[in-house]
Amino acid sequence: MHDTSFTELAPIYSTAAIRRVEERYLPGASPKLMERAGAAASFEALRLLAGRGGRVLIACGPGNNGGDGFVVARQLRQSGFEVVTAFVADPARLSADAGQAYNTWRNAGGEIAGDIAPGQYGLLVDAIFGIGLQRPVQGTYANWIRRMNAMGHPILAIDVPSGLDSDNGRVLGLAVRAHHTASMIALKPGLLTLDGPDCCGTVSVHDLGLNCAAVAPPDAHVAGPAAFARHLAPRQRNTHKGSHGSVAVIGGAPGMLGAALLAGRAALKIGAGRVFVGLQDAAGFPVDPAQPELMLRASLELLAHPQLSVLAVGPGLGMSDSAAALLRQALALPLPLVLDADALNLIAGNRALGDLAAARSAPTLFTPHPTEAARLLACDTATVQAARAASAQEIARRYNARVVLKGCGSIVVLPGGNWLINTSGNPGMAAAGMGDVLTGMLAGLLAQGWSADAALIGAVYLHGRAGDRLAAGGIGPCGMTAGELADAARAELNALIAHNPRAEPAA
Repeated sequence: MHDTSFTELAPIYSTAAIRRVEERYLPGASPKLMERAGAAASFEALRLLAGRGGRVLIACGPGNNGGDGFVVARQLRQSGFEVVTAFVADPARLSADAGQAYNTWRNAGGEIAGDIAPGQYGLLVDAIFGIGLQRPVQGTYANWIRRMNAMGHPILAIDVPSGLDSDNGRVLGLAVRAHHTASMIALKPGLLTLDGPDCCGTVSVHDLGLNCAAVAPPDAHVAGPAAFARHLAPRQRNTHKGSHGSVAVIGGAPGMLGAALLAGRAALKIGAGRVFVGLQDAAGFPVDPAQPELMLRASLELLAHPQLSVLAVGPGLGMSDSAAALLRQALALPLPLVLDADALNLIAGNRALGDLAAARSAPTLFTPHPTEAARLLACDTATVQAARAASAQEIARRYNARVVLKGCGSIVVLPGGNWLINTSGNPGMAAAGMGDVLTGMLAGLLAQGWSADAALIGAVYLHGRAGDRLAAGGIGPCGMTAGELADAARAELNALIAHNPRAEPAA
């Protein structure tokens, strides 16, 4: 799911918020919400069946998701398809609406099987579990999920793939691997982060005619250009390099120069006017032959430069005492500060550095991957991944920082706890140096006068879109490299500026 809208950010609702919306609209809804959900899922099923035909197998669970499945079964049968439902729960324990859907299907002569039988099907429909599942899937339903995944037929999941935690994207033991997920009422966080994208396939959203915002505000939003559109303005002709800021990247310990250079190149290609790269041993590396526009300096000298707009500290910084001293000086400067990699590891291991970060008044931006986040929170990586949004929010609170928790469905946290999920990017970006490029892009946008919120969202979004551009052009996903990303990010940024309907020349 790649949101390219300049006008709005797609809302995301937690399970608790969805429940509040359902409670508000259930009593007087006509037609009933279950009928509306079944019609929406049937629409997607018919679209997936177009040109294929064949029997349809619908696995129905013991709750309202199963009731949705019986509605889909009835509607597909009315459309001329042969449909079989699998159901093993006690009908007497179904909710009123699900029970009615079950009885309507049974009374019309609909086929109900007690198991999922092998065979040729045009489509499998997962209506086993909906939102709110908290415990691992076991027993009969676990066997059903295994069989459905192994059949090799297209799978449509209703609302959420069964076995997926709708709030955080965890697989609870095992989960349906759907080709398409029809999300009812609104997007849920678990569809977009961690294992969610691998389980959901393509996601469509069906609001069922409900006004969610009238009941509860969104918990989060999908990152997109609407969050930074005001910065996507063409440059004035009468401009110079000083108009677009000066970035300093501090890192580059011996043996790790590449990380700092990747960040510097990315800052330059995203539009910063001047970029300095501070190396801890600059004497033996006077110029970057691949990007001679970069100005290489000794890190300590660079921290005293009087005309810097933004600092980025961490790429290739190392964990030495001298690295910690450089970070301490950077934390004391009244400049926007991007912290990544070893800068975060140093803060995690040194309470005094963490206190300095938390006390800063200038914007501080953290870009941890899950293991770095775990160090910052003094927990393990699994704990972070089990609650990605909450973990990122806690880092932001603890260190007075804006945060992006990187990974599949990166979590972006802004001041006040507001957060977004980024959906751009692809598996080809799981490669060394990608985080260094993100750090440089973020610093480059800040140097050009972007607000800290917009720069964080914009850098993360453009970073992913750059990876998608490379993959679409055959450069990846396998073998995509960080060094190729900056050029693609530059192209993405310029394309957005060219197509921004609200763009006006920058002042």
